[in-house]
Amino acid sequence: MEALPTVAESASLAQRYEAVRRRSLDLCAPLQSEDYGVQPIVDASPPKWHLAHTTWFFETFILKPHAPGYSMFHPLYEYLFNSYYNGVGEPFPRANRGHLSRPTLADTLAYRAHVDCAMSALFDHLAEPEVVDAVTLGLHHEQQHQELLLTDIKCILGFNPLHPTYRTPGASIGDAVNRDRHSFRDMPGGTVEIGCAADGSFAFDNEQPRHPVILQPFQLGTRLVTNGEYLDFVMDDGYTRPEFWLADGWALRKSGRLDAAPLYWRLRDGHWFEYRLDGSHLLRADTPVVHVSYFEADAYARWFGARLPTESEWESAASMQDPREATGNYVESGALHPLPACAGSDLRQLLGDAWEWTSSAYAPYPGFRARSGKFSEYNGKFMANQMVLRGGSCATPRGHIRTTYRNFFYPPDRWQFSGIRLAKDA
Repeated sequence: MEALPTVAESASLAQRYEAVRRRSLDLCAPLQSEDYGVQPIVDASPPKWHLAHTTWFFETFILKPHAPGYSMFHPLYEYLFNSYYNGVGEPFPRANRGHLSRPTLADTLAYRAHVDCAMSALFDHLAEPEVVDAVTLGLHHEQQHQELLLTDIKCILGFNPLHPTYRTPGASIGDAVNRDRHSFRDMPGGTVEIGCAADGSFAFDNEQPRHPVILQPFQLGTRLVTNGEYLDFVMDDGYTRPEFWLADGWALRKSGRLDAAPLYWRLRDGHWFEYRLDGSHLLRADTPVVHVSYFEADAYARWFGARLPTESEWESAASMQDPREATGNYVESGALHPLPACAGSDLRQLLGDAWEWTSSAYAPYPGFRARSGKFSEYNGKFMANQMVLRGGSCATPRGHIRTTYRNFFYPPDRWQFSGIRLAKDA
C-alpha cells in the first residue's frame, strides 16, 4: 500500500503549485493585450490558450474527479482547451486556436483564479497518492508549456515586421567574441545504462525503464555549433547542395517551405541579422545557432564531415558530469537566448542554451509502459515520425530538466530553441 502524503508534503506541493502557476503569469507580463490571441503558425499557440490549457489540465484531471462538489468554470472550456486527449473528448482544432477572440483575456485569468482557488482547498485535505502524482505531473506539464510560451511569444513577435521586443534580457550576452575552436572529445564505448531509474523521483514515462545499451567508441563535440560556423555552411551553398540533405529535407527546400537560413535570420544590406526576444541584432558569430530543423542539423553535420549523436551517446556523455557542476543557461538566467561557450576542452553546454537534435527516432525504450488510465495519451501515442532532442534550452526551467529527459519534435520543426552538437565515429 502506498503511503499517504504527510501534511508537510501537501504543504510543499501547494507551495510549488503556487510558484509554478505564478511563473506562467510572470512570463506573460511583458505582453500587450493584443499579443495574447495571435497564432502566426499552426505550431505556435496563442499565449491565452497556453494559460487556459494548463488550467484545463488541473480542472479536468484533478478537480473534476477528486474534488467533491467542484463546479466547472464553463462547460465548453473542456472542449476549447483540450489539446489532444481524445479519451476526454473531441479536442478543438489546433490550427484554429488563434480564431478565438473569446474567452477574453480577463475571462481566461478568471478561469485560472477559479481553478487555483479550488486547488488550494484540495491541498488542505490531500490524502491520495494518486492525486499527488497527478498534481506533480500537472506541474511538469505546465513547465513544458512555460517553455512553449516563450518560443510561441518569440514566434508572434519575430514574425511581425516591426520586430518588437519582448523584454530586455536580465543576463547580458556581452560583446566580446569568443573564438573558441570547435573540437571533439573521445568517448569510451561499452555497455552503459540509459534512462531514468525507478527511484521514486519524477520522470515522464518515456524516460523509462532504465536499460543497458552497447556503444561503440565515439567522439563528441565539446560545445554547440555557433552562428559563425553555421554561416560558413550557408555561404558554402549548403542549402543548395543535395548531397548533404535527406530526401524529405531536400523536398522541403525545393518546395520553398524551408528557407535557406535558420528561422530568425534575416539578410539586410549585405549583413545578417538575428531576431531575439530582445529585438533584432547583428548576427553574433560566437553564440550557438538555434531554430534549425532536424534536416538542417543533419545537413550541416554531413557538410562538416561529422554526424549527429545518438541519444544514447548524448546521455552517456551527460551522465559523466557531476550533477553539482551541471550549471547551464536556463530560463532563470534571464538571457532568453543561448550564450557563448566558455573556453576549454571539456564538454560544455550539454544542459541549457539549446535543445540538441540527435539522430535517434522517438521510439519506446525496451519494456516501455505508458502511464495507465487518463494519462496514457501523454507521451506514448507520439512515438512515430519524430526525432529526439536532449539537454534543455535557455527557455527551459532549471528544475524541469534531467539528463534522461527526452524531448521530441518532427524533423521540419524549428520554432523551438533547437541547435546542433556534432559527433564522429572513433
